[in-house]
Amino acid sequence: MAETDITAEQARRVTEWLGQRIPELSPPLRFDVIEGGRSNLTYRVADLAENTFALRRPPLSGVLPSAHDMQREHRVISALGGTGVPVPATIGMCTDHDILGADFYVMDFVEGFVAHDPETAVAALSEPARRAAGEAAVDSLLALHRVDPDSIGLGDLGRGSGYVAGQLKRWSRQVASLPTEPIPGLVDMGERLAARVPDQHAITIAHGDYRFGNLMLDADGNVAAILDWELCTRGDPLADLGWLLSYWSAPAGVATLPMAMPTSAPGFLSRDEALARYGAGSELPTDDVNFYVAFAYWRLGAVLAGVYSRSITGAYGGAQTQQRGLSPEGISMLVAAAEATIDGV
Repeated sequence: MAETDITAEQARRVTEWLGQRIPELSPPLRFDVIEGGRSNLTYRVADLAENTFALRRPPLSGVLPSAHDMQREHRVISALGGTGVPVPATIGMCTDHDILGADFYVMDFVEGFVAHDPETAVAALSEPARRAAGEAAVDSLLALHRVDPDSIGLGDLGRGSGYVAGQLKRWSRQVASLPTEPIPGLVDMGERLAARVPDQHAITIAHGDYRFGNLMLDADGNVAAILDWELCTRGDPLADLGWLLSYWSAPAGVATLPMAMPTSAPGFLSRDEALARYGAGSELPTDDVNFYVAFAYWRLGAVLAGVYSRSITGAYGGAQTQQRGLSPEGISMLVAAAEATIDGV
């Protein structure tokens, strides 16, 4: 937890707004920033009776017009409630900027921990619980992909078709527009992937950033909640699978990757076991999974290239330059991983 940036007046206004929705609220409220997120801010909110809630809002600065859509996040999480997908119960959405200066929403605070790295996984989970966590991560993704978007009012959430091709075009444009020297191979790999996009076999709800860093786990390894829905849309479910597997283990021939992989701790399923579990629970063909994993490595490289470019030009005030993998060397590792993976397609 980090010190809050919410002023006393903002806290008063949020307390009044929340009290209208939770009559048993016991002010004053305490606001603590939950560290670990890369974009939108999440606060743990507690009252005197230790009732706890989570408040989510956009970043304090650098907000892009097409990003950080709180109403979209709130709509998705609310719609998924009761479907079997583990999400917090939502309490309310506020679009009155006089209260906090931006849109925000409040939901139940889900207790647990996030296994950001193998050290955390080992400290928090027994070896059997680590295996259970690997199984639960796959099963929760399957549960999400089984939900019919139309049946819960999300049939208009994004275009749905041509998902990967659209992502490749978007991030290729971003990479081409960067003012810094391009990372060797990043542009070429995007072109190789664009020429090999498989047919899309289904349109489902796609989380967009499904990995252990966005899963709240309990002590037994169950997924208590899926977090950070800001990239969610209708799209290709295998892109979610590829993203999850890209964080599972490095491909053959690649010694290391720039991101932490909690599944490298003893006890977790192997990447092949995770893929087999998904395949057994889905009717989708997974023959092209290497393409989706390679696409995931490339996309992460493209994202980090943009963050790195902005960081060295001072857009973050130097604060983000310590982010794991945020260097030309780290991004080059991802290009190498994409190449090693797609060559195995």
